Amino acid sequence: MLAEQQYIELFQKYRSEIDSHASSLMNEERAFSFDFFAKKGFPNQRDEDFLHINLEKQFSNDYGMNLKAVDFKVDPYKFFRCTVPGINSHMFFVINDQFYPNVQLKYELPQGVIAGSLREMSKKYPELIRSYYNKLAKNTTDTTVHFNTAFAQDGFFLYVPKGVVVEKTIQLVNMMYGGVDMMANSRNLIVIEEGASAKLLVCGHAMEERSYLANRVTEVFVGKGAKYDHYKLENTNEKMTNVGSLFVSQDQESEVVISEITLQNGLTRNNVVVNLDGEYSSVVLGGMAINDCHQHTDTHTIINHNQPNCSSKELYKYVLDGEATGAFDGRILVKKDAQKTSAHQTNRNICLNKKAKMYTKPHLEIYADDVSCSHGATVGQLDDSTVFYLRSRGISEVEAKMLLMFAFVNDVEELIRVPALQDTIRLLVEKRFRGELNKKCEGCSSHCK
Repeated sequence: MLAEQQYIELFQKYRSEIDSHASSLMNEERAFSFDFFAKKGFPNQRDEDFLHINLEKQFSNDYGMNLKAVDFKVDPYKFFRCTVPGINSHMFFVINDQFYPNVQLKYELPQGVIAGSLREMSKKYPELIRSYYNKLAKNTTDTTVHFNTAFAQDGFFLYVPKGVVVEKTIQLVNMMYGGVDMMANSRNLIVIEEGASAKLLVCGHAMEERSYLANRVTEVFVGKGAKYDHYKLENTNEKMTNVGSLFVSQDQESEVVISEITLQNGLTRNNVVVNLDGEYSSVVLGGMAINDCHQHTDTHTIINHNQPNCSSKELYKYVLDGEATGAFDGRILVKKDAQKTSAHQTNRNICLNKKAKMYTKPHLEIYADDVSCSHGATVGQLDDSTVFYLRSRGISEVEAKMLLMFAFVNDVEELIRVPALQDTIRLLVEKRFRGELNKKCEGCSSHCK
């Protein structure tokens, strides 16, 4: 446990420093998670849930950690240019693992909505946040999540009170910046109360080609009859390691849409756990990954049907080229009392050459007898006969393959319910397929080596 030992010693030596730059509420949760991590260590490939990704190796790198919460002298509003024009969002930034405090909003948030630093809001509204913070994440056996709980000092908090509808999308930009190899552990907490509605777009960016590791945990609570959309767009570079864990609890008659898009990355692990805790709740969970070179995207999802009359639809697609690898492990659990469940899971994948590899394992566990459930996965290549047909109509081979790839990911794009974001994703996907997505935003660049 060489990798773990350096962090165990770091935590023990700087515990008072970590606590002093966080809130007492966050500090209350550290001891349990630290002990869990210290006992289990980082996940490795002997763990069935991590067969195709070596996170132990990634965490072994020599990263800097900003435990003293040093303020990086940068104004992200001045040099960051959003790649989603026309979205007209409420924009917030987390730089590495610290919330950027000088918020500049173009539009006022609806009355009663709270959005800002998790550290500061947990000092201002301790009873509200204590009711939710770490209530979902604490139950996981994933030690990267407990590592986050032990070290996280700040992040983003969003609270939408009962019956309030936030029309404009809220955008959270997670930005890695600093000029040195760095690790960031940040925490997000989203609370959407009964009958409320909100949409959150989470963007991941790396402003320099340094070796960065971002380990981010998000907990979401969606109240009775509430609606929530969660979109995640990763557009970084091949030196970036991104570990993201999303936990969602849905109350009765709530509706949730989750879409994860990976366009440029190095190594990515996306964990999603959805708990359908209220009757007649529904979730649509989808995503795509476009990988080439030596990039890797690993997706691990769990949907727990805990109550009857709930529905889930899951759709993930990968397009792999070069020596890229992908992995999808999706689990749907239908508990004994969850009658009248509708649960459908699909994973479709294209490998554009023989060196690209895809590992997929969709599976169902059903303990109820009155259900409608299905799951399936395919791994293949572009259909040669269709390419030939398009070429016979005067379309070049390159363009024919492009059209087939666009069509392949189209149904994932259609899951996005923000028109401006959907249009932009379509444009970025086209640029990605054409090899034109080298310049993504001011200060961002990526290329294969």
